Amino acid sequence: MQIQLPWPNKDLSPNARIHWAKKAKAAKAAKQVGHLCALESKMEIDWEGEIHLWITFYPPDRRERDDDNLIASFKNYRDGIAQALGVNDKRFRTHPWLSDQPIKHGVVIVKITQGIT
Repeated sequence: MQIQLPWPNKDLSPNARIHWAKKAKAAKAAKQVGHLCALESKMEIDWEGEIHLWITFYPPDRRERDDDNLIASFKNYRDGIAQALGVNDKRFRTHPWLSDQPIKHGVVIVKITQGIT
């Protein structure tokens, strides 16, 4: 099971110094995108226990980034995915990887598995 998402909005970075309303708007939009992309993938989770998210971040350029900031920027996508799958996101185990290979506009690929594979 795999989902492709756009690069997270810069306003969702923990380092962004923006008005709370602007951040809230970006967060709501990201949750909706995560939800819609998960629904479009037509995946269903019919197993119990942990759900592993293997997240690969392909940046839009070669600037250096911290993986912990990317994970934080990904939070609203994660919430939208959980909502679409009808699961509590506390079951998610996150495995991030930041590619050194940029892709135009950036992209985030999420592979969802049961257990470690």
